[in-house]
Amino acid sequence: MRELIVSEIELFTSHYQAERRKKTAWRKPVVGFAAAEDPAFKVLKQVVSPNHLEPSDLLPGAKTAVAYFLPFGEQVARSNMEGRLASPEWATAYIDTNNLIAALNEHLKHFLEARDYTVATTPATHNFDRERLISNWSHRHIGYIACLGNFGVNNMLITRFGCCGRIGSFVTDLEMPADQPVNDETCLYRYDSSCLKCNDRCVNAALFRDRFDRWKCYEMCLQNEERYLEIGNADVCGKCLVGLPCSFTNPVRQSNSGNNSF
Repeated sequence: MRELIVSEIELFTSHYQAERRKKTAWRKPVVGFAAAEDPAFKVLKQVVSPNHLEPSDLLPGAKTAVAYFLPFGEQVARSNMEGRLASPEWATAYIDTNNLIAALNEHLKHFLEARDYTVATTPATHNFDRERLISNWSHRHIGYIACLGNFGVNNMLITRFGCCGRIGSFVTDLEMPADQPVNDETCLYRYDSSCLKCNDRCVNAALFRDRFDRWKCYEMCLQNEERYLEIGNADVCGKCLVGLPCSFTNPVRQSNSGNNSF
């Protein structure tokens, strides 16, 4: 079933772009699996929020959490290199990918229900506490537990296809083998202190090597939302994801002869 789910995610993503004539292009998804009883989910109550949910909170009897990374096409990322505001292509990709995640989760729900399994999902975004700017179901952290990658200084998950993209997730009562955790770094700064380009790329002084000002970051996202009201809720920025060694790949793996598993 693992292979079937990976195949469904890959096929649906490919067909979604073609059938709906989306301008946004996505590369091949990365998919990871975690056991719903993994102790790491309890740790999220300490590192993310005391109110962070566990898989069983979303779905009583949950056995597996599945996370997937949908990497943007390189032209989307390159469009966002210049200027203070997000590019129109980046803002569109944000909205398109949120819609893709919703459609994909619905497809996977029907796919598994047809086989007598149950699925629970949460929205791709806008499911966070506006007072604290913290989500009670962090797709990035679910992706980390599901072994999609490791975090960079920019607070993004760096997968084998980089960090330019978006993460979706769902839980199911179908039990599947979990991916084995790998603690290797994927961020060059955290690996050997050789890169802090994401700090330089931040346009609103929100990102530092040892801390992150989520309020300054969201302030910039809201400026972009105002700019792109005509296309939807594009509260996004993405400047700290583009033009980096980790934009499209795991740079530690590249520089370390493939010894990293992400």
